[in-house]
Amino acid sequence: MKIGIVCYPTFGGSGVVATELGKALAKEGHQIHFITYRQPTRLDFFSENLYYHEVDIKSYPLFEFAPYELALASKMVNVVKYEGLDLLHVHYAIPHASAAYMAKQILKEQGIYIPVVTTLHGTDITLVGKDPSYEPVVTFSINQSDGVTAVSEDLRKDTFEHFDIKNHIEVIPNFIDLDRFKKQKKEHFKLAICPHGEKLLVHTSNFRKVKRVEDVIQVFYRLRKTVPAKLLLVGDGPERDKMERLCRDLGTCDDIRFLGKLEAVEEVLSVADLFLMPSEKESFGLAALEAMACEVPILSSNAGGIPELNLDGITGYVCNIGDVTTMTEKALEILDDDNLPRFKAAALARAKEFDVANILPKYEQYYRETIARANKKLLDA
Repeated sequence: MKIGIVCYPTFGGSGVVATELGKALAKEGHQIHFITYRQPTRLDFFSENLYYHEVDIKSYPLFEFAPYELALASKMVNVVKYEGLDLLHVHYAIPHASAAYMAKQILKEQGIYIPVVTTLHGTDITLVGKDPSYEPVVTFSINQSDGVTAVSEDLRKDTFEHFDIKNHIEVIPNFIDLDRFKKQKKEHFKLAICPHGEKLLVHTSNFRKVKRVEDVIQVFYRLRKTVPAKLLLVGDGPERDKMERLCRDLGTCDDIRFLGKLEAVEEVLSVADLFLMPSEKESFGLAALEAMACEVPILSSNAGGIPELNLDGITGYVCNIGDVTTMTEKALEILDDDNLPRFKAAALARAKEFDVANILPKYEQYYRETIARANKKLLDA
């Protein structure tokens, strides 16, 4: 198949999943065309089946804000026409699904019918989509898509609860590349951070309020009173300055390192003993899955789709949002030397269920079904 993939080319979960999906499809022999305003962060290797089409966003004095959606729709039209695409797969509803609808209508006028699959990732529904400024467009775009997928049952449920959706939503979970995300021999790194055998905790996020990084630090502050430990914070964002001040107030600066954005996060995860995800909202929890693939148990909140991934008492523990006292108790239980090997083994076993080799066929089958439905609809018209 020839597939166009539209996504945000960033470190965010939707962009990562879209890029990794495209790369995996290309390895299977499909021709993949990425359509974005910048080359995706993880599109980092050459393949005869991978193509990149940059959306050219021109700035005119007339516009206070560049009309990205129009430029994107125009680029989709050109790529579909001149590359002969079979399907467009747009990730994140805003503005990709609405731009795809516009492109679809333009192509239809030219005698070209292109099926569109929209994948919902989370904040496009749970945060941005609920804004009254966008809700009508989001609802319309989802209903006009030929296929719709969501990354978790929780996100699917949330979408139906808050939007008037007539379309079926197929749940296809996020996935992991186990060739990349696996425990590596980085003992020298662990020794440099934890020279006295301390336990190592890790959190990765974009440091927004919804990630509740303050809870991570508070759990660590309480935990280190009982168990010698270090904490690595990976990522950056609007809450970072506040978190650095909190570390100073609590006197934990010597045991916490802010590493900023890292491309090779799997190297850090390879030496971790526990991954913390106390988020207020997560549609899936891709960062947790990456940790599990590196044999790291998870201490998480019970937000959104996380409990579908992190099995309470098996791969780690799931606690109520903001309950740092219980989180601390559960973290200590996981880090107990008698328990830690069991949790690590269970985390890896669970991650293997989300191997890209298991999830990729679900997308391929869904593409074929969507194309077949679209063709039937065209013939019946």
